[in-house]
Amino acid sequence: MGNINFDIIIIGGGATGSGIALDAASRGYKTLLLEKNDFSEGTSSRSTKLVHGGVRYLEAAVKKLDMDQFNLVKEGLKERSRLLKNAPHLCSKLTLVTPLYKWWEVPYMFAGLTLYDLISGKRALGRSSIVSKDKMMQKFPNIKKEGLVAGVKYYDGSFNDARLNISLLQTAKKFDAICKNYNEVESFNYKDGKISGVEVKDRISGETITYNSSIIINATGAFSDKIRVLDNKKAKEMLDLSSGIHIVLDKKYLPLEEGLMIPKTQDGRVLFILPWMGKCLVGTTDEKTILNERPEVTKKDIDYLLKHLEIYFDLKIDESEILSSWCGIRPLVAAPKSASTKSIVRDHIITSSDSGLVSIIGGKWTTYRKMAEEVVDYAILKFNLTKNECVTKKLKLVGSENLNKEQSINFVSKQTTKYLISMYGDKAQDVANSVELIEKLHKDYPLINAEVIYCIKEEFVQKPLDFLVRRSSLTLIDKNSSKEILDRVLDIMKKELSWSEEKLVEEKLEALSILNTYI
Repeated sequence: MGNINFDIIIIGGGATGSGIALDAASRGYKTLLLEKNDFSEGTSSRSTKLVHGGVRYLEAAVKKLDMDQFNLVKEGLKERSRLLKNAPHLCSKLTLVTPLYKWWEVPYMFAGLTLYDLISGKRALGRSSIVSKDKMMQKFPNIKKEGLVAGVKYYDGSFNDARLNISLLQTAKKFDAICKNYNEVESFNYKDGKISGVEVKDRISGETITYNSSIIINATGAFSDKIRVLDNKKAKEMLDLSSGIHIVLDKKYLPLEEGLMIPKTQDGRVLFILPWMGKCLVGTTDEKTILNERPEVTKKDIDYLLKHLEIYFDLKIDESEILSSWCGIRPLVAAPKSASTKSIVRDHIITSSDSGLVSIIGGKWTTYRKMAEEVVDYAILKFNLTKNECVTKKLKLVGSENLNKEQSINFVSKQTTKYLISMYGDKAQDVANSVELIEKLHKDYPLINAEVIYCIKEEFVQKPLDFLVRRSSLTLIDKNSSKEILDRVLDIMKKELSWSEEKLVEEKLEALSILNTYI
């Protein structure tokens, strides 16, 4: 393939990069997105699955009279509302309850959450309320009862991060964006001291390709500083990296579709216990870390979460009960070195180098759309692009354009229908139509063979874990079950992608290595 010219090239296929690709393409700019691994393989598929304004930021804003923190909350709540409207098949309202063990905490927390509602205004998802001790014990029978005085209930959003990432890319494709996973930027090209393009290696074919553009946006999250150094070896670090793990437990520990939020653990962190895909999701830790492409879950982190579960629940959870666990690295805007990572304001910064490389540093999933709008606006001004207005505020994402959550799907059970709609929205019937004979992939889960084929054809799947981890999320809720269907997924992929037997064995060994070490 020869040189190809683009208006904008984006490096990084996570939340921020995918959002930028959609924003740029929907404004009419010729857009290319490049991701060296799979889309959302890093931090963007390892979140706490919350779409939120940030109750924690609000408390800090009030205590410190900090308008920056307050504006973070206000902006987050606006974007939460937009996301729930633009991708309703993947994002939904979530009820959260905080157990309280001191009487003074009841009016304090209730007042704070009422303020949270007021800031939400017409976008509020419900009115916060006080929950009696008896009601708390009825709703959460395993909660620690000693000293419990009451609870407070409030509302935020929940979402499927990896699938939202794919929906953004599919929507960008509708506007003619080209999105490539497993394409690694190895170097930049320059003309008269300014960036003029990238040299890219296709990690599947081994081919090296040159793409040309004077506007290149670095949206690589935790890897932002690494890309900045690729452009300028003297670039100073702008990130403080923090690792956080999550563990997944059986639904019995959280029988209702309501989550628990512990606002302050013994060491001052926030702990969430949430319903997610029929399981109980617990997170997260918060530790300073170094850059690692595949961060591992440590025993120390597991012990931390289990210890705090024992503090707030009248039961002991054995490590063997953990169905899955994973670690993600948060890209936080650098703060003074004395600050602990949990006190850093998770805002974002847009900057450019002398050669013209634009980098967006920091941010979070909830505000991905606003960040994308800002960085494209920045590029328009800096590079004198013809100004086209942002259209993403009310842009329905692929899967939600003709969504009917009550639709029926031919030849599948009600359970599978509900599952397919929750994952693919109005594309659910298209998924089912991908095969002549629909078969379940696992006896305990509603996954079907048609999904693998659909995801290969429509959702950029090139490796088995693309499907098992990030398109279906099965590995993230039950690692052993995903291992059990690995061979079936590989067989389908071998046929669809015309793999040799040697290629199949190679892909299986790589998948098992990752499953056994990092998840």
